[in-house]
Amino acid sequence: MDFLPLFFSLKGSRVLVVGDSAAAARKIEVLLKTKCKVRLATDTLTDQGLKILVETNDIERVSLTAESPNNDLVWGRISLAVAASEDKVVNEAIAKTAKQRNIPINVVNRVDISDFVFPSIIDRSPVIAAVSSSGELPILTRLVRSRLEANLPHAFGRMAMIAKKYRQQVREGVDGINARRRFWEKHLEGKFSELVFSGKEEDAVDLLESAIEDLSSTAPSNDGEVYLVGAGPGDPDLLTFKALRLIRQADIVLYDRLVSEPILELVRHDAERINVGKERSNHLVPQESINELLVKYAKQGKRVLRLKGGDPFIFGRGGEEIETLAEEGVSFQVVPGITAASGCSAYSGIPLTHRDYSQSVRFVTGHLKNDTCDLPWHELVQENQTLVFYMGLTGLATICSSLIENGMRTDKPIALVSKGTTRHQKVYEGTLSTIVDIIKNQKVAAPTLIIIGDVVSLRDKLKWLE
Repeated sequence: MDFLPLFFSLKGSRVLVVGDSAAAARKIEVLLKTKCKVRLATDTLTDQGLKILVETNDIERVSLTAESPNNDLVWGRISLAVAASEDKVVNEAIAKTAKQRNIPINVVNRVDISDFVFPSIIDRSPVIAAVSSSGELPILTRLVRSRLEANLPHAFGRMAMIAKKYRQQVREGVDGINARRRFWEKHLEGKFSELVFSGKEEDAVDLLESAIEDLSSTAPSNDGEVYLVGAGPGDPDLLTFKALRLIRQADIVLYDRLVSEPILELVRHDAERINVGKERSNHLVPQESINELLVKYAKQGKRVLRLKGGDPFIFGRGGEEIETLAEEGVSFQVVPGITAASGCSAYSGIPLTHRDYSQSVRFVTGHLKNDTCDLPWHELVQENQTLVFYMGLTGLATICSSLIENGMRTDKPIALVSKGTTRHQKVYEGTLSTIVDIIKNQKVAAPTLIIIGDVVSLRDKLKWLE
């Protein structure tokens, strides 16, 4: 380990920044957040970012000096120094002077002569996270930072500030450090935090105060909750930040077969997993039983994750599930996911709408409740419209023939997107009159989405993934 990560208080301290550059401006912006005073040493001021910082900050916060950095006055009462000149020789001279004066120095893009480096910061004050690659590979730092940000909602700092006010009350009401830790884990990872993250701070405070009042109670907790989360079409990078956060804090997970393995890997290793996947004519767990399981586990005080492929409200039966939860008085949240139509069309290079080809899009399920494909076909036959069929692979022949019988052109382009957005994605193209024969001897893997419309003809030009 080349650098020891420490958090210094710079409030009221003076920091010297040398140079007229965009890098100097970036360093000053970060430094000012610590409420320090910056002395900018430069005999020119051409960088626009620096000009704005000097003009918009009081002289006590950012003072400008044209004195040579060799002048003793420049270094008076300096706690840290940053060399951000675009002149390599100047930076090396500043580093040498700083070391002679025992002042920690950072030289931009020169780890070899720096005493410290600026990390990539995730600011959720009072919580601050910092990541560094020791100056060797900034791109890796950014990747790690993005992963941390996914776990630290913007309201994380507000949650910390609220909890801080009750720290002493918890200390007085709970004996033992382990018991206090369990108390805070329960609330900082439970309903209290979710209320804060949802903007319901008054409710969060009421909940925490009530929990503190009941510290002496031995009654079992019954504050379970269900998270109905859309897992998207398969690529884990398409998850929302909120979905990822709830996935990682759930105690028990009920998931569908359409949820990809990389997404399931994000679930806590100690969380219980239950496969409730359903296929056509093969329901591993009937829908009614799924509803009952959600209620059962939530009433046991568990955080229950109902993980569904795509979006739970688009042919995902999510409405039926939360209807049961509402009737049973179980608390729940709904997190939308990128639906298969949006994900598969984007990853296959087929825009669902286009000014020249399609002014509307219609989502249709090819698998009805009675296991038929009996649809209002005459309503679906419209020019300048895109049709997207979910769960329509087994009924493909019926879909094509019914559309043709009701007046759709036989040469209307059609695409089948198999395992869309994953590394196994495959696209089959044809027309209404040819697609059935094209895939006759192919093993088209489920899940497969069907896109019908003139927009499919744009795929040759727009298939960026391939």
